[in-house]
Amino acid sequence: MMGAKDQKGVPRGEEVNAFLGRGTTFEGKMTFEGLFRLDGKFNGEIFSGDSLIIGETGEVHAQINVNTLIVNGRLEGSVTANTRVEICPPGRILGDIQTPTLVVEEGAIFDGSCHMEKRESKRDEKVSVLKMKGDKEEEKETPHEEVEKESGS
Repeated sequence: MMGAKDQKGVPRGEEVNAFLGRGTTFEGKMTFEGLFRLDGKFNGEIFSGDSLIIGETGEVHAQINVNTLIVNGRLEGSVTANTRVEICPPGRILGDIQTPTLVVEEGAIFDGSCHMEKRESKRDEKVSVLKMKGDKEEEKETPHEEVEKESGS
């Protein structure tokens, strides 16, 4: 979980593995592992199964596909984040977001569209379903998938 952050916007317990500093410009496709912080200018595509932080001086024009995204700077483009997107002031996102969790703090700006999909559970869940048998109620444990089929969803 990416809740608590230190003063630099880095989630506690995580170290920055890569850094694109202020005054640096990069154009192209970028992939990385671990936590990446971007404080410079970037144009292109960013893909990773890990976390990206766009710092206050970061200016990004990109298609982004990451696990978690924290924006303190400016981002124009489309974002797909598997876990979470956070926009912290003075951050701004202009574009489309697809993520199960979106946090927009007071003072941050989001101008675009967002598609939030409920994540599918990977574990075998059991759901209690009450069935009526005559005048008696009978409780039956049913796998989650069967309940959806029975209810027509």
